[in-house]
Amino acid sequence: MSGGAARYDLPEADDFTRPYWDAAAEGRLLLRRCGDCGRAHHYPREFCPYCWAGEDRVTWETASGRATLYTWSVIHRNDLPPFGTRVPYTAAVVDLAEGPRMMTEVVSCEAADLRIGMPLTVTFREAADGVSVAVFRPDQGQSSSRTQEPSAASVRR
Repeated sequence: MSGGAARYDLPEADDFTRPYWDAAAEGRLLLRRCGDCGRAHHYPREFCPYCWAGEDRVTWETASGRATLYTWSVIHRNDLPPFGTRVPYTAAVVDLAEGPRMMTEVVSCEAADLRIGMPLTVTFREAADGVSVAVFRPDQGQSSSRTQEPSAASVRR
């Protein structure tokens, strides 16, 4: 990055992961699914981590955006830019409806209201111009939406 402080929240997209990041910028969560064993996986890999089927047998698919909360931790201190301006925030692991487990962040929910197994839905936070990341919020029967980078004032959910 020229002219600015280093940021530790932006992906390093390459030719393989570009479809994932392009879909996120459009408000869609992609997974990879194996044509041999049928299992979905996340994070994106060129091969199936379950049966080792090769790149020609694993394809992209759009996820439903539904998940359940597996575990979480409220982060009160993070000195890496720009996380320090977001504290406290809720780092989480969710079980996607399609099966894979995913590291993420839970937004729009007080930590005291979090419960293991609570239903969540994907939403997307714009981290930089044209770069969005999947985060999750409590499922209130709404379709996925986009959120902007929270301001320092709105971080105290």
